[in-house]
Amino acid sequence: MSQSRRLEVSIDDQILRVIDGDLCIREFNISTAAKGMGFVENSNRTPTGNFRVIEKIGDGEMPGTIFKNRTPVGIWDPSSYETKDLILSRIIRIEGLDLENANSYHRFIYIHGTNHEHRIGQPASQGCIRLGNSEMIELFNMITEGTNMKIFPATQRRGKLLFIDCDSTLSTIEGIDELARARGEDVFNKVVELTNAAMNGEVPIDEVFPRRMEMIRPDKSVCDQIAQLYIDTVVPGAAELISEMKDTGWLPVILSGGFAPLIQPLAAHLGISHVEAVPLYFHEDGSYQGYGSDYPTTRNLGKNEIIREWKKRCCPKM
Repeated sequence: MSQSRRLEVSIDDQILRVIDGDLCIREFNISTAAKGMGFVENSNRTPTGNFRVIEKIGDGEMPGTIFKNRTPVGIWDPSSYETKDLILSRIIRIEGLDLENANSYHRFIYIHGTNHEHRIGQPASQGCIRLGNSEMIELFNMITEGTNMKIFPATQRRGKLLFIDCDSTLSTIEGIDELARARGEDVFNKVVELTNAAMNGEVPIDEVFPRRMEMIRPDKSVCDQIAQLYIDTVVPGAAELISEMKDTGWLPVILSGGFAPLIQPLAAHLGISHVEAVPLYFHEDGSYQGYGSDYPTTRNLGKNEIIREWKKRCCPKM
C-alpha cells in the first residue's frame, strides 16, 4: 500500500477522499456532526485540522457488527427500528496533531459505520465521521495505521437556526416549579419566591440555581414523571410548527434553563434533535447526585453564549 496515501474530509461537501500522491482514488459520502465543528469534549462537534490514524478496529468482523467500547457485542438488524446511534462494522480511530484537536483521541472521535445510512451525505453525527457500512469496510481496507488525514473546516453557509425556549413555550408547564411541587408545598413556595427574586433582578441567577436544587434534590423517578408531564402539556400546534419550520430549512434547537433529562423526551416527541439544557446526574439507585453547575444556561447571559457557539460552529445562513 502506498506510503503517500492520505485522507481528506470536506465538511462542506460531506465527502471523504482517499488521495494517493496527487490523485484522488476514491470518494465516500459521509456524515459529520449535526452540530457543526468544534473541539470541546462532550460538544458532539467534529474537530478540524490535521490527524493521523492511530488504530483500526474490527478487521474480519461481519458487516453490521455492533461495537460498544470498541468491542463487538452483536449484529445490527436493519429491519429493526433503532433510533439510537450505533457504531457498526469497523472503527478507524484517529488522534489530533494540532493543539486545538489534540483531545480528539480521548473524545473518541472515530470514523465508523452507522445504522443511519439514510442520513449519509448530510451532517447528522455526534462528532464522528460516519460512512455506510459496506463503504466503511472498503475504506478500512484501503488504509493503514499511521495514515494522515486532514478535516477541512466548513466555509459554506447552510440552513437556518431556530432557537426555541421550552417552559411555557413548547409546553405549558415550568419544570422547576413541578419539581418543587413534587417535594411539597413548603419547598414549592420557597422555590417560587427565589424564582421571582431572580426574575426581578434581586438575586443573580447563578445563586438561584444551587439554592433551588439543594432544596429540591430531584430523584430520577420524579424527573421521569415531570418529563412525561412536559409531553402531556405540549402547546397545541407546536408539533405542526416544528414540522413546517424543518420543511423550510430551519434547524430547531431547544435552548432552555431547564433540565435536559426532563426536556429531551418532549424534544423527541416534537422531532427536535438538539437540546441545550442543564444536565442532571443521578446515582445508580436513581437518587439525586447533582447538576451541570458550569452549564451556560445556569448563569446570566448563558443563552447568548450558546447561540454564539452554534453560529460559529455551524455556519448558518444569516
